[in-house]
Amino acid sequence: MTIGQRFRLLLRVAPIVALLIAAKAAIHTLDFEFIALSGLVPSLVAGAIFITGFLLSHVLADYKEAERMPGEIRLALEAIHDDVSVFAGATPGADIANLRQILTGIVAALEAGLGAKGEHSDLRQAIARVDELTPVFATLEALGLSQRYMVRLRSQQDLLRRCLFRIYYMQKMQFVPSVHVLVQTIAFTSLFILLFLRTEGAFEPLIFGFVGFIFVYALFLIQTLEQPFRKGHGSVDDVSIFLLREFVSKIDQRR
Repeated sequence: MTIGQRFRLLLRVAPIVALLIAAKAAIHTLDFEFIALSGLVPSLVAGAIFITGFLLSHVLADYKEAERMPGEIRLALEAIHDDVSVFAGATPGADIANLRQILTGIVAALEAGLGAKGEHSDLRQAIARVDELTPVFATLEALGLSQRYMVRLRSQQDLLRRCLFRIYYMQKMQFVPSVHVLVQTIAFTSLFILLFLRTEGAFEPLIFGFVGFIFVYALFLIQTLEQPFRKGHGSVDDVSIFLLREFVSKIDQRR
């Protein structure tokens, strides 16, 4: 993790905050401030922070759920591979090579679908690769795989589908778009009012800059966390799928 990656979001926000501070200093110096301080201003800022925090808390909940997905997918892939490998070792005709190709293909399709080319939300190919397991399981059942193992394999396939569908939804859909509009409107309105609010003292632009930093950083953070899997952006906020890449490396070694 480089310094640039760690502070990537901060570096995006810093020029905007610097511009806001410069604008506030210029407005204060030129005496363009026309909004008088009243009891409504602190209430407005507090309400804006509260609503922004509400949206951020929901986005963080989805992000935390997304962090569990690679582990659950890895668990399902390992279970399917191990069960079929044991059966194929004692059963002539069981095509373990084809199964390994499908399993690694799921990971490859997932990573490609989460890339910039698919706008980080095109998982149709990955879901189609999971569907390819169905005829493989049918062939194994015809070769004599017990019903107990068949139930286990199909349950792991369902787990893969559930994880992929959930990731697909997270990446594709925005949480209550009207709430986003409300938060953005309140944030911009608060910044506008604070920008033209009558203030005293030379340090007021810096205080305004700190408040502006909170709003701007929160808006950028919400936008970043709304898509937990953003491959190709070089951000440390991206949910890593290194567990799945290690699974592919493990399968390649066994081949």
